Amino acid sequence: MSIIKSIEEIKEIRTHLKSLGKKVVFTNGCFDLIHSGHVDYLVKAKEMGDVLILALNTDLSIKRIKGNKRPILEQDERAFIVSNLKPVDYVTFFEEDTPAEIISELIPDVLVKGADWAIDKIVGRDIVEANGGEVKTIKFINQQSTSNVINIIKERYKD
Repeated sequence: MSIIKSIEEIKEIRTHLKSLGKKVVFTNGCFDLIHSGHVDYLVKAKEMGDVLILALNTDLSIKRIKGNKRPILEQDERAFIVSNLKPVDYVTFFEEDTPAEIISELIPDVLVKGADWAIDKIVGRDIVEANGGEVKTIKFINQQSTSNVINIIKERYKD
């Protein structure tokens, strides 16, 4: 059974999890070219609750945010990869440039972003905190990023 769900399915799952008293953790991002930083981040996010929901930017939203050369991997491939990572319980997509809409629909118990985000700049913080939830950041274990991986590949294979 696939853990990749539509937003409507995720909303139903969230309602059910709330009725069971489960602590739902939410995070989002592009997750293009999975690397050790992504995996560490997801492991730490999952430790903050019972269920981890990961919302992936669609290909179109990544192109708007990062330019026409991204994403490297298409959204269905990215979703397949992250859905097979142990800490991830559910995966969905969002088309907007920010996850504000999906956060306001799900109202997670814990909203998580990388420590490169100041807490007061995290989209959805106001919604989560107004509903009794927490907003947390995770310190990166290394400075790995998809952009760094792309630059290493470009440098090593430029000949």
